[in-house]
Amino acid sequence: MEHAAKKENLAINTIELDVDKEESIVSAVKRVLTDGKRLDVLVNNAGYGQFGCTEDVSVDDFRRQFETNFFSVVRIIQEVAPIMRRQGSGKIINISSVVGRMGLPCSPAYISSKFALEGLCECLRYELGQFEIKTTVIEPGVIKTNFFNSMRVPESKTDQKYKTLTENILAGLKMMVDMGTPPSQVADVVMKAIHDDEMQPRYVVGTDAAMFMEAKKTKTDIEFERYMSKELFPI
Repeated sequence: MEHAAKKENLAINTIELDVDKEESIVSAVKRVLTDGKRLDVLVNNAGYGQFGCTEDVSVDDFRRQFETNFFSVVRIIQEVAPIMRRQGSGKIINISSVVGRMGLPCSPAYISSKFALEGLCECLRYELGQFEIKTTVIEPGVIKTNFFNSMRVPESKTDQKYKTLTENILAGLKMMVDMGTPPSQVADVVMKAIHDDEMQPRYVVGTDAAMFMEAKKTKTDIEFERYMSKELFPI
C-alpha cells in the first residue's frame, strides 16, 4: 500500500494491524486517534477463503475461518463503535460477498462466515443507527485479484465425488477471475457508500453478482438451486 500511495502521490499513513489479535486492534485504533483525533470511517476488508466440502473441512479450520472473517470484525467494531458514539457520527463498511446471500458447494466455511457478517450488519443498522452511525455491506462477485491463489484447499479423504466436485468448481472459479470485476470498482462503491447521504443496507458489485441476485429474487429456492447447478456449477 505504501508503494501504491507514493506512486499516486497520496498522503496515506499505514499502520500494521493483525485482525486476529485483540492487542493489535487496540493499538492500531489508539494510533489513529493519536494521529487524527477522530475516526469517521471504518472499512473491514480483511479475510481469506477456506475451500472444501463440509465433510472435508475440519472444525478447527471452520473456527479459523470465522476467527478472521467474522470475529475480527466484531472485535474491531466493539473497539471503534464507542468512539463513533462519542462523536455522534461514523460510517462502518463491511466487505462481504455475493455469497453472503446464497450458498454454493465446496466453500461452506467461507460462505457461512459471510452469512454471519450479513446478519451482524443488519443488527448493527438498528443498534448503531440511533447514534447516527451508518453501517453497510459491500457484496462483490468474482473480483480480478489473487484471492483464489491464497485459498486453503484441504485434501479430500471422504469421497471421490467430493474431490472431483471441489476440483471442478475451483477450476471454474479461477477461470471466472480472468473475466472478473476490476477491484477498482469495489473501491468506487466503497467511496459511494461513504458519500451517500442515505447509506444503503447493501451494495452489490459486479455484473455476475447482480445476475445472481436477480435470479435469486425472481426464482423460487428450488428453481434457483437448479439454475446454479445446471448453468453455472454442473455437478
